[in-house]
Amino acid sequence: MGTVEACKDLTISSSTSRTETINGNHEFRITGYSLNKGMGIGKYVQSETFVVGGYEWAIYFYPDGKSPEDNASYVSLFIALASDGTDVRALFELTLVDQSGKNRHKVHSHFGRALESGPYSLKYRGSMWGFKRFFKRSMLETSDYLKDDCLLIRCRVGVVRSQTEGPKTYSITVPPSDIGQHFGQLLESGKGADVIFEVNGENFPAHKLVLAARSPVFKAQLFGPMKDINTECIDIEDMEAPVFKALLHFIYWDALPDMEELVGHNSKGACTLIAQHLLAAADRYALERLRLICEAKLCEDVAINTVATTLALAEQHQCYQLKAVCLKYIATPENLKAVMQTDGFRHLKDSCPSVLTELLQYVARVGEHSATVGSGKDSFLDGCDMNDRRVKQRFR
Repeated sequence: MGTVEACKDLTISSSTSRTETINGNHEFRITGYSLNKGMGIGKYVQSETFVVGGYEWAIYFYPDGKSPEDNASYVSLFIALASDGTDVRALFELTLVDQSGKNRHKVHSHFGRALESGPYSLKYRGSMWGFKRFFKRSMLETSDYLKDDCLLIRCRVGVVRSQTEGPKTYSITVPPSDIGQHFGQLLESGKGADVIFEVNGENFPAHKLVLAARSPVFKAQLFGPMKDINTECIDIEDMEAPVFKALLHFIYWDALPDMEELVGHNSKGACTLIAQHLLAAADRYALERLRLICEAKLCEDVAINTVATTLALAEQHQCYQLKAVCLKYIATPENLKAVMQTDGFRHLKDSCPSVLTELLQYVARVGEHSATVGSGKDSFLDGCDMNDRRVKQRFR
């Protein structure tokens, strides 16, 4: 009698690892090349930062070279990681553009060729890839790369990313989180409130546990060893009621309230003023996300009559991106004179005199190619380390 063997299906699972590059380009134009000569070995001209693959990058051009051993015979060119990152793997391409129209560009590229050791790896913020001896200076200055005292540099970055994919056996739509709505309704209802804040005669009921969960400052104030004696009714000083109302709204809703509704009209200046005060309040209660939201909003709303007070605020609360935006806005010739006539500028001089030095340096950089520089005032720029100071803030 024969034996029948049962056949069992063998199920094989699979997954795929995909490695690809996220590419981005940046064009850096250097006008007034001859005015940058003689700034010193190791001194550089820096592009604005740009984002590729979730990281910030910047181009560094050294008119007198990067290293003393080259004796200022070469210009140096580098691309640098300008944001936090560890072992960021990337491909790079640096192109010095031929401006004669003959397309004889000087190109150094990782793209389109086999790399013996793979993509370049940047270990930490401030790591660079490039060339100390990018081009002999004497040859550069007689070439078609230099036109009307201007150089054009193009940079391409390809950040290497890997991800593993497997087959999906389901497709379920998950709605976005609505926890903020639930907590917001709790604030509006006032149910279970166990603390009242008095701000300029207005009372705001709230919940201690919610406040403590969101703010380490409130946690210490309400539950810490040095907590306030009376934690049922707390008086808030040095803050306007609409600002505290917006602060509570964010703590519960995790979003800003309608600013126009909050101030009672659609004045842009009034909304900017609330955002300024709210940024200070966010810093006071260690609400980092709110502080960044306010900083971003103020960056968008820079204006003649408010920029000086915003700059003072940025300096006092260490908002470096906001500070840079304000300095750049004020330093432009069409804005500088008007800003200097505002009450905010007088407040800036009194409250943050050190910022004026940085503003002067920024103005000098903006005007370095103007007739003022050409009229014998170059010494004002000699040894100016504005770029160097910015790098120390960025890369430390």
